[in-house]
Amino acid sequence: MTRPAGFAHGRAVAVWLFVCAGLVYAVLVVGGITRLTHSGLSIVQWQPLVGALPPLSDSAWARLFGQYRATPEFRLVNFDLTLEGFKRIFWWEYAHRLMGRLAGLVFLLPLLWFIRSRMISRSLAWRLAAIFALGASQGALGWYMVASGLVDNPRVSPFRLTAHLGLALLIIGAILWNAWGLWTAPVERRRVPRLASATVAMVFLMAITGGLVAGTRAGFAYNTFPLMGGAIVPPDLLRISPWYLNLFYNVTTVQFVHRAIAWILMVLVPVLWVSIRRSVPAPQARLESNLMLVALAVQVTLGVATLLSVVALPLAAAHQAGAVLVYASSLWTAYALGTAVQNPRSVARLSKPGPKA
Repeated sequence: MTRPAGFAHGRAVAVWLFVCAGLVYAVLVVGGITRLTHSGLSIVQWQPLVGALPPLSDSAWARLFGQYRATPEFRLVNFDLTLEGFKRIFWWEYAHRLMGRLAGLVFLLPLLWFIRSRMISRSLAWRLAAIFALGASQGALGWYMVASGLVDNPRVSPFRLTAHLGLALLIIGAILWNAWGLWTAPVERRRVPRLASATVAMVFLMAITGGLVAGTRAGFAYNTFPLMGGAIVPPDLLRISPWYLNLFYNVTTVQFVHRAIAWILMVLVPVLWVSIRRSVPAPQARLESNLMLVALAVQVTLGVATLLSVVALPLAAAHQAGAVLVYASSLWTAYALGTAVQNPRSVARLSKPGPKA
């Protein structure tokens, strides 16, 4: 089979994008551990360039520890923390920031080279430049989040934390979508079925509500499953007035919504999986949907285990990392359905077509 001109270059660019996506994923995982270990407020300044260098002397460590000792978190929470204890939380936050810088460089420098050597089209160059701009804004949003915890209440804003997570998911999704397009030979794109689009949206919403659960510490509110406090619908679900504030400030409601979305996905994903088996005669999209089904099953299991363990760090970290894998696999399934040859008689099972991919 003859490949179109530029196909090899496209695959080289795709490999680079897959590497970038992997780095963003690593940043997400380390960021989740940083939050779980309460390390995010250990560095009290945002220095995008100078901050890349770690403390290299005792005096540098003393200066950083002195800055941390002036924060509300030290005065109200970690007042007995020693320098050695400070170093442990410092390294998690430092690693998170350093990996973010590394991901930015690994994205930017090859991008400039690809543009200069004309290995990518102008439209792709603009799309990738927009992704880089999102990555740069992610760094600023991360500091905006940290700054919210350096005031009287030593906890970062759950809304800024959720926005930080949401933007990271959008970035990794955009990188993967473009990489998949470059990895395969050019084909005519079809519309992604609405059922697949709805699944991606629901997975994204599940991850976002998970960020709100983490930010409000709602995971500690009810540590039983499947019931919450012995009830399917806990009685204090709408204790705050007006009712919609419960979605953001009532830890019972925050956890309940996250659970409810998981239950919806436990129905939606198998329905999509069965529809693909019936509607796509070729193996296209089947591998992706298999991975999505497995990823969701593992993720739900990890979520239940995290609750029952009262948010044990290893389980909680794995649960946060698994959310990205469910999101990526659902997105990959949607992308594959946009290129798959479908059976016209049974494609209706996937619902009517939605927006163009």
